[in-house]
This record gives sequence, structure tokens and C-alpha cells, in this order.
Amino acid sequence: MSQFDIRSTVRPDPDPPMVEIADYVADYRIDSKEAYDTARYMLLDSLACAALAMDHAECVRHLGPLVPGAQMEGGARVPFTAFELDPVQAAYNIGVQIRWLDFNDTWLAAEWGHPSDNLGAILAVADYLGRKAETEGGRAMTVRDVLGHAIKAHEIQGCYALKNSFNRVGLDHVILVRLASTAVATGMLGGNRDAIVTAVSHSWIDNGVLRTYRHAPNTGPRKSWAAGDACRRAVIHALNAIKGVVGYPSALTVPTWGFYDVAFQGKPFDFERPFGSYVMENILFKISYPAEFHAQTAVECAMTLHPQVSARLDEGGVDAIDRVVLETQEAGRRIIDKTGPLANYADRDHCLQYMVAVPLIFGRLTADDYSDAVAADPRIDALRERMSVVENAQFTRDYFDPEKRYIGNSVQVFFKDGSSTERVSIDYPIGHRRRRGEGIPALMAKFESAIRGALPAAQADQLLALAAQPSRLEALPITQFLSLLRA
Repeated sequence: MSQFDIRSTVRPDPDPPMVEIADYVADYRIDSKEAYDTARYMLLDSLACAALAMDHAECVRHLGPLVPGAQMEGGARVPFTAFELDPVQAAYNIGVQIRWLDFNDTWLAAEWGHPSDNLGAILAVADYLGRKAETEGGRAMTVRDVLGHAIKAHEIQGCYALKNSFNRVGLDHVILVRLASTAVATGMLGGNRDAIVTAVSHSWIDNGVLRTYRHAPNTGPRKSWAAGDACRRAVIHALNAIKGVVGYPSALTVPTWGFYDVAFQGKPFDFERPFGSYVMENILFKISYPAEFHAQTAVECAMTLHPQVSARLDEGGVDAIDRVVLETQEAGRRIIDKTGPLANYADRDHCLQYMVAVPLIFGRLTADDYSDAVAADPRIDALRERMSVVENAQFTRDYFDPEKRYIGNSVQVFFKDGSSTERVSIDYPIGHRRRRGEGIPALMAKFESAIRGALPAAQADQLLALAAQPSRLEALPITQFLSLLRA
């Protein structure tokens, strides 16, 4: 993959993909109002996810300093807690909170992922820098500044995901969280182009974590803290680059030892478009259901069919149902089509059949529905056993179409007496760009409910008032904004 002699000790020019990231982070000016407006909703939605995660003891156990007592007075604050930490550990904490419930934003293409995961690093570094500046007589960056960094992180992660499938070589998508957060955090810390290239080179040399924990038979809760771990590593790379560590200019392309040869089957990265603000403008929000995104429209279909199916279940139990036919995209078929026992909540929220069975039976799908208590209802597995999952070729084509980015699913239920429901088909969920008018009010309702459940009424009222006044919110120092999130 290289134009230079592997035996030569002459250091080559940096690999172009690393330089392009550095140029974008250092120089690109974002002038898209839609991107900033969407980023503002993304920030509120992500904080809602973090607030909701605080109700789950498994999440809370991950929070705090790495070892007891290792807090940092004046450090970065962790929302909905009293923790003040160094920015590395704070990045992990915030990343864990946002991702824990699988309820934050999503990007789907050749690779999948959740670009708001990068807020773990961005908020931690922003608060650390802001509090330090204020103690030294300076000023913190504003919320709008933070939104600009988030737009760039979304763009880096999302543009890499458009045509480069890391999952097909067994690597988890958080490799792109680490990449984007490394680049943006280095820029936030004052790093120039060379420092950003250096930091990014270290990110690639890390290679990537395996997707083992996302797939049967090993599905487990590491998927809920993997993004936080990537944010933590990214801030380490950024801080090291600012200190002047040596970079590795051919980290991607050097034969035998570079990322392309070691991890990407010798193939260079492929790009659909230059960096801009496309990803933030087209991001997908999980608004109604904490469910793996390839199943979002399937859940909506199941909710539509619930009244018909629940009536039959009341009359004859699960035996009244002959079969349930689910049509999905190729990616959904490959990732979340699961049969057999489901070991834990992480198994269940990545099982298409489970995520359809629960709303068909109960007319709902919440984070609590992945618990052992709900899963013990025998009707769920009995209904799963009657389901068949098939790929719909049109859904797959629309999924990859850059002008659509649909995530279609359909559900139809057939009964033992020969009757059936209609086939309910939905191309794109409420969180899609084409449903923003419908989705944003629901997103804000999600934010209000989460914030009121996590904070005292006075603080919640202040946050909601700010959220209703975008210009005031964006002008606020990020330190003041985060102070309103203290538990």
C-alpha cells in the first residue's frame, strides 16, 4: 500500500487521510445554520440519555475516579453527579452515561455508530479548559463553540463510516469515536495541524477493539461503556500530542506494520464526500425507543399492530398466532436477527425479534423492558419462535442511497384461523431528517422528562428555559451550562 521502501529510515510525509482531518479541524469554518440547530438538539438529547442512565445501577458503578479518592478539585464535572475529575476519566464517565441505554443519536452506512458518543471527550475537555481559564482570569468557550466541535467530530466519524466497513473486518465502530475525538480534542487543547496529525497517528496505531461483545454468543454490557473507553483514550492521545510526543506519519500505509495491512485487508480508505457538515444535518435521533437503530421502524410497525395482536393474545394466547414476518435491511438482518436464549439486557436490545415482540404484546418498549423481570414473560420467547426475518432488497438499496438514508422495516402477523393483519411498512423513523418537524417536539419532551427526573425542579426549570431560547443557550459559557447539571 506504500510508495516508499519499508527498509528506508527516511520518514515519509504524513498519510493524506490524517492530514485531511488535521486541515478540517484546524481550518474549516462551519456556516450551516441547520448543522448548528441540529447540534443543539443533539446536545440536549445526549444529556437526556445521560440523565436516564443514572437510574441504572450498572451504569452508575462505572462512574467516578478510576481509583477511590482520585478526584480533581476544579476538574471536569460529570453531569448528574458531584464528581470532578481529570479530563481523561471525565471523558470516560460522560461517554458511559450518554451511551449506556443505547438511546443517543445514530449514523448508519457501511459502518454504524453513534457520533454523539464524542461528547464524552468534548464536554470533558471543554469544562476542564473552561474552569482552568476562569481561575486564571480568562474565559471559557461557549456552548456554541462546543457545538462547533461536535459538528466536526460527527463529520469525521460519519464520513469515515459512509464507505468504510470496519465491522466487516471484525472491528468495533468505536474506533471512529476514538479517531474523531482524538482529532477534535487535540484542536480544543490548542494543538496545531502537526499536533493533530501526531495524535491521529497514535489513534490508528491503537488499531481497534473487536466487536465480540456485540454479537452472539458473547453479547454483553461492554457495548455500553466501549464508547466511553474510546473517549478516554482519545483525550490521552490529545494530551500527549500537546506535550510533543513523536508521531508516526505512515501509520496507515506502511507495508506490513500499518493499519491498512494489519487491520483493513490491505485496502485504503474510501470516501464519498469531503468534510463539511453533512453528518450533523442528517443525523438520526433515537427519540421514542431505546432500541438498536436498525430496528427503530420495526418497533414503530409493531406499535401500530399492537391493538390487533393484543386482542388475539387476550383471546387465545400466543397459540392464536401462526407466524410473524419481519422484513428488514441487509445490515439489520446481519446484526440483530437472533434466535435462541438471550443472556442479558445487552443481548435483548440487539435482538430484532425481541424488540418487536415486546411492543406487539405490551404496546411499549422502554429500557426496563430489557430487564430479566420482563424477559421472564414466556409469551416473548414464544412469539420470537414464530418470527421469520428476511431481507427486503429495496430496504437495503434505500439504506445506502445517500439521498435517502432510510432504515426500512415491515411487520405482518398471521393468525392460526387464516386471517392476518395488514403489512405495516415504515421507511424511516421519527428521528430521521425527513421527520424533523414531528421529531423535535418529541425529542424536547424526552429531554424535559429526563431532566425533571434527574434534577431538582429549580435546576430543571432553568435548563428548560435555556433550551427554549437558542441564542441565549449558545452564548452561555460551557462552564455555566454544565454547572446546571450538577446533582
